[in-house]
Order: sequence, then structure tokens, then C-alpha cells
Amino acid sequence: MLSEKYKEFTKWVIYQIYPRSFMDSNGDGIGDLQGVISKLDYIKELGANAVWLCPCFKSPNEDNGYDVADYCDIMDEFGTMEDMDQLIEGLHSRGMKLILDLVPNHTSTDHKWFQESRKGKDNPYSDYYYWFDVPPNDWESSFGGSAWQYDEMRGQYYLHTFAVGQADLNWENPAVVKAMQDVVDFWVDKGCDGFRIDVIDCISKDLPNGQDRLGPRIHEYIRALFGREKTAHLFTVGEGSTNDIDDIVLHCASGRDELSTLFIFEHMECGRTDKFTPEEGGMRALRDCLVYWQNETAKRDLLYSLFIENHDQPQMISRIGNDRDLRYESATDIAAMVYLLKGVPFIYQGQEIGMPAAHYDSIDDFDDVESLGAYRKYRETLSEEETLEKINFGSRDNGRHPMAWDGSKNSGFTEGDCEPWLINHSRAKEVNVENDLNSERSVRRFYQELLRLRAGSNAFLEDDFEVLSSQEDDFFIYTRAAGGEKWVVVCNFEKEQVIDLPFGCEKPALSNLGRKTADGRYLPYECAAAKCLC
Repeated sequence: MLSEKYKEFTKWVIYQIYPRSFMDSNGDGIGDLQGVISKLDYIKELGANAVWLCPCFKSPNEDNGYDVADYCDIMDEFGTMEDMDQLIEGLHSRGMKLILDLVPNHTSTDHKWFQESRKGKDNPYSDYYYWFDVPPNDWESSFGGSAWQYDEMRGQYYLHTFAVGQADLNWENPAVVKAMQDVVDFWVDKGCDGFRIDVIDCISKDLPNGQDRLGPRIHEYIRALFGREKTAHLFTVGEGSTNDIDDIVLHCASGRDELSTLFIFEHMECGRTDKFTPEEGGMRALRDCLVYWQNETAKRDLLYSLFIENHDQPQMISRIGNDRDLRYESATDIAAMVYLLKGVPFIYQGQEIGMPAAHYDSIDDFDDVESLGAYRKYRETLSEEETLEKINFGSRDNGRHPMAWDGSKNSGFTEGDCEPWLINHSRAKEVNVENDLNSERSVRRFYQELLRLRAGSNAFLEDDFEVLSSQEDDFFIYTRAAGGEKWVVVCNFEKEQVIDLPFGCEKPALSNLGRKTADGRYLPYECAAAKCLC
């Protein structure tokens, strides 16, 4: 059974915001904190009670805020600390929580710590980063090229696991650990309720040998941040690369004093062979992956993170569903598959209106550093058309286009004369909040009904989960139960077919196509949830 602390977290519904693209309040083409504040009621009305804010700290934006220049100040384009205080107050007054994005593995090379460190070995910040006279290994950056960059001022090489402007912090230095504790405490004192921790498994390194990037002190460092009395109450979700259940236990078991949960990304590979190459059979693959992790986390009393999109991923409905003729059906069916399972739900901005992936005919319309690197690599062997097909499919820009609030010139994202920082979504005139709310088949209204159902029954918050479908079936049926109450969730896949249940049910309380009974003939991507009579 989940611990009482983890059970409380299953009541959270977390809405993820990419601030640069959510809402622009001052007409400069860049989303900001006042824009977020203006939409808090929209978020609450959806059924969310927490907001995860992607990086909003001061940054030169080589990697869209994941290159932090000051952890205790606000990005100029987003506003001021007074705006942040107002946002925190606005959330808390509505009974909502704030989760901030913490980037502890690296800073911007513009950060004061790095600027001091590069001056030489005789200053207090000298060992805040990894410096070597010659690269000690052949590690490559996640964005391509060597992970070692020569610095003319210091006359040595520094490590950057990601972009050249993102220098890795040396957590072997106790001063770095203390500095990051101070950052966490600063925001806890401000009223922050939790953190999403970027690439958490990278903060411990195996250097200088470099046989394994993941170092031996990872758990020690995590406990230094979140195992303290001041931080023990926080909700913490780590971004890492592990899919090993025993490793996840070491990070997330309730008695470990480390993280509340980790994002497990295995299901994000459904519908593709790699990030830029599609693959068929995604609905089945998603179902089977979800079933595996539901069972594995239950065995070990772990809190599971329920998500299907984020700022680093193209939209799921465009990979495993039909984002044209059956966009509404695909979006709602996948939502029922995922968000009535056990765990803590994360909903990414635009997901609640069934926003699909975008499509552009020129690489000039892309901004993402990862996509631009992939474009150069693929053009070595593929045609321009073939390369753009891959980039459109896998680009991180898919989740970063300005939020489409309406069908106006700039999608209601900005009312100023400035162009948005990133090109408007290619289907924004068709798929936007205004159109969705005016539609008889509204994805957002389905999400509202789903989240009300989830919040209204402990059956969706407890551990009891059973699968009734088999791996050979082109549908997913599962039950949730608690306190003598049992629900069945039926999610059909691509083809129309008859689905029979082994027990009777009440009229579905949730249905994307208005079903009257829980069994019978299901249309493609049709779903229903009903209380069982057994």
C-alpha cells in the first residue's frame, strides 16, 4: 500500500506550463508570469490543483531556460520576483500548488559561479565545475559533438553534458551541495510546494575514468537536497534515464528520503523506433507498457507518474492515434487509458484540447537546438523532404509552440505587434481553446468530466488494479476498486469491434461518444468508464 504521504499526492492533478509559450500579457511575443496568472481560473476549472512551471529563472536561453544564470531571480522576459510572488499567492488562494523546475546538473556559462570559476584555480568558485588540462574521456554531448569545451580564459576544458553553454556542476565539491540546498530553501521559503528535477541522475559523475556517466553518490546528493526536515514535505519528481525497477526503488521508496516519484519514459517510445522515426502498433504498445508499470510500482508501493506529453515530446495523438479525422476520439481515448490509472496525473498545456503535432516546410521555422542538430545530421544522407519529415515528427518544438487560445492572427497568445517568439502552431486556426469549447465534441470538457470522476471515487486513487484484456486484443479493459466500489474502463483502439464484459455495469459515467452501455459495439478510439454491478 502507498504511504499516507504518497496517497495524498495521488489527489494532485498537475498542469505543466511552458511559460514562454503559454500566455503573453505585455505584447512582446513572449509568454510571461502575468500571462500565467491571467489563466489560473482556466487551469483550476479544468480540474488541476497544481501547476508545474518550466524554468523561469534568469537565463540567456541557449536551451530555453534550462541554462540557468541565476537560480534566485526571474527571467527578464517573464517578469519580476513580484510577479512570482503574485503567482504563488494566486495559486495558494485557489487551493493550488506550485512546482518549480530545478536544474541542478548544470548552469549557464553566464552564471556568476562559472564566470568566477573560469578565472583560475585561486578563487572560491574554482572547483564548482569540472576542469581538466586535457579531456579525461571521449564523452559526447547529448546535443552532439564532444562534451568537453576548451575555455581560453582558464586554459582548461570544462564538461558540458548538454549544450556548450551549459557547464556541469561539480557535486563532489561540498560548496556546490550547499549552494543548491540554499537555492531549494530560497524557493521553499517563497512558498514553492515541490520541484521537478531536471536530469537528476546526472549530478553524480564517474570521473576521471569515465566508464559510466552515472556516479556512485547520486543518492547521497538527492538526500542532501530533499531528505532534510525543511524539504521532507515537498512533492518531488525526477527526470532520469532509468527504467530499472530496482533503481527506481532506491530513488523513490517512501523510506528513502529522496524523491516522491520519477518520470518513467519507457511508454514515450510507443509509436516510434527512435525520436524521429515512426512505428506502427502504438496503442497496443502503450497499453502493455502502462500495465507493466502499474503492476511493478504496485508491488513496491511506489508512486507512479501518469503523463503522455511534455515540453520535450511531440504530441502522443499524432504518434499512436488519428490526429485528423478522429482527433477528438484519439485524444479522449488516450486520456481515459492513462488518467484513470493509479498515480499522479500530469497534463501538458494544449493536451486538454487535443492539440496535434505541427508541420512546417522549412527548417527556418524550427528553434529547438536538438532538432537543428538532428537536421544537420540527417541531411548528410537524406533528402530535404525526408529530413523535414523526420524533424516534424520528432521535434521538441511540437510541444513549445504558443498556446492556441483562439483562431486569431497570433492564436490569442499575444495581442501586440511583435511576432511570437516561436512560429504559431500550423493547425492553430483549427485546433484552439475557443473552437474546442464551442464544439459539441470538446476534448477539454471530456478532461473535466474525467478528472471529476477520478476525484470523486477512491477507487481511482487506491492500489486495486486489474487488467481484463489480453495482449492480443486491440483494446484495453481494466478495473479500479476500493471500499466495495468497482469501476471498469474500456478503451477501444483503431478498429470498430464488439467488446463484451464478464459482468454487468451501470450506464457509463464517462464516455467520449455518449455510450448507453459499457459493452457492445465500439467505434474506433471509443472509450467508457462505468461502475460495476458485481
